[in-house]
Amino acid sequence: MKKSIKDKRALTVLIMVFMVFLLNGASMNLYGEIRTNDFTYNHNGVPLQGYFAYDDSIRGERPGVLIIHEWTGLGDYVKERAEQLASDGYVVFAMDMYGRGIRPTTPQEAGAEASKYRSNRQLMRNRAVASLDQLKAHRLTDPDRVAAIGYCFGGGAALELARSGADVSGVVSFHGNLDTPNPDDARNIQAKVLVLHGADDPFVPKESIEAFHDEMRNAGVDWQMVYYSGAVHSFTNPASGNDPSRGAAYNEVADKRSYRAMIDFFEELF
Repeated sequence: MKKSIKDKRALTVLIMVFMVFLLNGASMNLYGEIRTNDFTYNHNGVPLQGYFAYDDSIRGERPGVLIIHEWTGLGDYVKERAEQLASDGYVVFAMDMYGRGIRPTTPQEAGAEASKYRSNRQLMRNRAVASLDQLKAHRLTDPDRVAAIGYCFGGGAALELARSGADVSGVVSFHGNLDTPNPDDARNIQAKVLVLHGADDPFVPKESIEAFHDEMRNAGVDWQMVYYSGAVHSFTNPASGNDPSRGAAYNEVADKRSYRAMIDFFEELF
């Protein structure tokens, strides 16, 4: 009798261990694993190195998101954003605007590199389109459901991609530049536009904001612009520090709200 009770207890323990194993296994399959890889490609003979991220547990095609980096080039911050979006169910490609190995380390270097593209908007647009093509060609991307986003310099570049007439469902600019040398090009925009902006950003003048509003209205674009109180430039990046008086600083509330606004926008698009 005692042996029978012991056997039953042992069996119960084994069943419990087995159930825990199954539950852990199911959990692993449910959440999957974020796959990432550096990806080398070319534009007009210039070698570029972007970064793909996607959730390996999701089956089949899904919407794609192109990310355009800040003026410091493709680095850890944008890669982390790519992984964050991948965990939300998107195929993400963080593009390389500058070229493989070109990663500025000082404001002077970053400004010099960014100016090459801000002074040549056609080159900026063409490189973004070439990168968009790489995202659309990924085996898991649904090419009919693609958006582009950008941060600071990249936000302005995302808007230029839209102005090029690129075939994207939407574009999102986080604390980006709004100016363009050819406002009439907004008539080429096929995408819906979302601009997420710090209400106290000193680096984007009032005149530039008003000109952008007029540009969007005159072209009949479906656009939105959201302001975040107390936020200055670069409000989504913790590396910007916590001193708004410098003109660029992290704002946790604005960061979380703007990310949520982007996800809501994507849900509307896709």
